[in-house]
Amino acid sequence: MQINLNGEKVESKCPTLMEFILEQGFNLNSLIAEVNFEVVKQESWKDINIKEGDNIELLSFVGGG
Repeated sequence: MQINLNGEKVESKCPTLMEFILEQGFNLNSLIAEVNFEVVKQESWKDINIKEGDNIELLSFVGGG
């Protein structure tokens, strides 16, 4: 299925948001996920089913100085 990830189209067969995030290689620490313009808490990622055409935004926070 095709998913819109951070504005880019990607192919995936992952059924859940958690599996999709892991497949894409993101670090789970300090990551925020938004599915179809709604923020999803990390403890719910394994329960969120994704489908064709979903818009997923993944934001990672990096500290610096």
